[in-house]
Amino acid sequence: MHDFALYQRSKIEPHEGLEVLADSGYQGLQKLHEKSRTPRKKPRKSELTEEQKQSNRELARRRVVVEHVIRCLKIFRILAERYRNRRQRFSLRFNLVAGLYNYELSLG
Repeated sequence: MHDFALYQRSKIEPHEGLEVLADSGYQGLQKLHEKSRTPRKKPRKSELTEEQKQSNRELARRRVVVEHVIRCLKIFRILAERYRNRRQRFSLRFNLVAGLYNYELSLG
């Protein structure tokens, strides 16, 4: 199931002051949260303006940092695969993995 479908199903609302940066898979997020940003899509039979292209690049620069962290967390397989252990311990284990990642960052 796609992340956006899970988000819609969860009915969790981000704080209204929070800016949400998403990729193009989250089309329609602006309807649910005003301060969300997704890349502009190229219109049919025309091109994006230079300002729109620059805006897409800026959004990608800000998002790539988070994407790299998600990639590192997926190495531990807790995010990459179905979690088949006790649900009560998921947050504990996820926090442990995130702590290991933060510790590794502090070393190097």
